[in-house]
Amino acid sequence: MTDLVELEKQLLWHPFTPMQAWCAQDHEPLLLTSAQGCKLVDQHGRSYLDGNSSIWTNIHGHNHPTINASIKNQLGKVAHTSFLGFSHEPAIQLAEKLIGLLPNSPLKRVFYSDNGSTAIECAVRMALQYWKQNGHPKRDTIVSFDRAYHGDTLGAASLGGIPLFKGSGNDFGYPTQRVSNLDVLQSMDTQQTEHLAAVIIEPLIQGSAGMQLWPRGMLSALSSWCQKRNIFLILDEVMTGFGRTGTMFACQQEEVSPDFLCLAKGFTGGYLPMAATLTTTRVFDGFQDTDKTFYYGHSYTGSQLGCAAALGNLQVFEEERTLDSLPSKIEHLRNELDRLSKKASVREVRQCGLIAGIELSPPSMIEAWGAKICLQARKHGLLTRPIGNTVVLMPPLATSLKEISEMVEAIALSLDDLA
Repeated sequence: MTDLVELEKQLLWHPFTPMQAWCAQDHEPLLLTSAQGCKLVDQHGRSYLDGNSSIWTNIHGHNHPTINASIKNQLGKVAHTSFLGFSHEPAIQLAEKLIGLLPNSPLKRVFYSDNGSTAIECAVRMALQYWKQNGHPKRDTIVSFDRAYHGDTLGAASLGGIPLFKGSGNDFGYPTQRVSNLDVLQSMDTQQTEHLAAVIIEPLIQGSAGMQLWPRGMLSALSSWCQKRNIFLILDEVMTGFGRTGTMFACQQEEVSPDFLCLAKGFTGGYLPMAATLTTTRVFDGFQDTDKTFYYGHSYTGSQLGCAAALGNLQVFEEERTLDSLPSKIEHLRNELDRLSKKASVREVRQCGLIAGIELSPPSMIEAWGAKICLQARKHGLLTRPIGNTVVLMPPLATSLKEISEMVEAIALSLDDLA
């Protein structure tokens, strides 16, 4: 195992990771070797609760027999074929399931891609191309919000409002107009809005901003504002989709139906990279002529294995009535977090469904306090990651009440340890 760790430090480059500290001689990287349910096991056989759902992807726990069986069944037939000019049964079945999850919505078309960033890229490129080739070429700007995060590909990153995640700054990507809140939009006159193609938002809660909550009713008001001005609404439900907020999709809590719905992360239950961009018949019809074709896609678009995993994920939702089990878990998490919020070292606790951000008050002159707390939490059997000084807690939906208590207790003990 020592040789493997040395090879790791010599050969790999990790995302969102300061590599100098990672490669330091006294640092032993955590190698995750197996998992079952909501627990992960490292190279020494130590067990941890998966407190951030393996970077916000896992839904029903690891090694779930239903999803495993769905993937194995498909693997015995064919793993992947091109989706460019060809089709297959799993993709068709999955699209039918997805559309069926939104029965009263105008969202009737499904475009597959690989991850959250590409789901966003699809929506934005569709919106911009639609206006350009359907009589409104001046509509060329995307409205996004301060502190937004929509992915790391060049176009998606240009929509984001967090400088840390931009790298080279914001001198690239789509024409973007950034606003702080809905009031700014509502104060715009016709001359200021006539060039707008779409508004993009993370509904109910901004994830990488530190789990910041939008005011209740804001999403519904934004939807109405867009409809009155014939501006597309793009919902980034990469994080919030598939039950995270308590409903299958966050937009359902305010009865909002967007022009584009972007899905990824929990789409396959945390098994395989896959994404989908759902849109309306209106948008689809704007691409019907040959000279209006949407020339965008990826080698693994609509992969059979990815579709099989996603179908298995939705099968578990149905068979285990996952959404029905969430209210009690959400309430239990709220009660546990309420106890934690009383600690002097906790500045604020923010929760939306089974998503929580625990903002800390770090001791003066101490940097990376959130990271230190998360490292300490490993000693108490919890794996999660911070966003700055906000500790994220986002357990799989399958997490038990006991495991939720253990996760919050691990954070509390870690705060006490380092006080």
